[in-house]
Amino acid sequence: MVNSTDGITRLGPDDLAQRLRAEIVRMRDEATQQRKLAHRRAEFWARTDIALGLPAALLAGTAGAAGLASADVRVAAALSALASAGFAAGAAFLRGDTRRRANKRARHAWASVEARAMVALAREHVSHENLDELLECRQAALAAYDGEDAQPGTATGAG
Repeated sequence: MVNSTDGITRLGPDDLAQRLRAEIVRMRDEATQQRKLAHRRAEFWARTDIALGLPAALLAGTAGAAGLASADVRVAAALSALASAGFAAGAAFLRGDTRRRANKRARHAWASVEARAMVALAREHVSHENLDELLECRQAALAAYDGEDAQPGTATGAG
């Protein structure tokens, strides 16, 4: 740090480089954490979609077959059909497949932020342009959850 005669403390070139590097490290760590979180969420929503969709399909098939097989089991078939409809409604309400895709997009976007931060940190000298690029990638990663396929350098959220 450089102290001037007017009492204002200004950053020297080494201090500025250290702060830029520290911010890039912070963004890399955030990207790593968010990438892992998006991966876990994508897995959760995939399992949820299967856990609701598979029973709905099996119960629907069973209800149809039972209802057509005999008049004695029509009540059981109707209950199976209602249960199937409940599972299907739950799956539609939760939109697990949509959420899984959004988290996969986010996972890839956060991996891009992480990789770009690692490349920036591998350079001998970092600059504010490196941080600007990372901030654009971070915005794209945040927009990935909304279902947008935003790319770095494009305007997001304009409407």
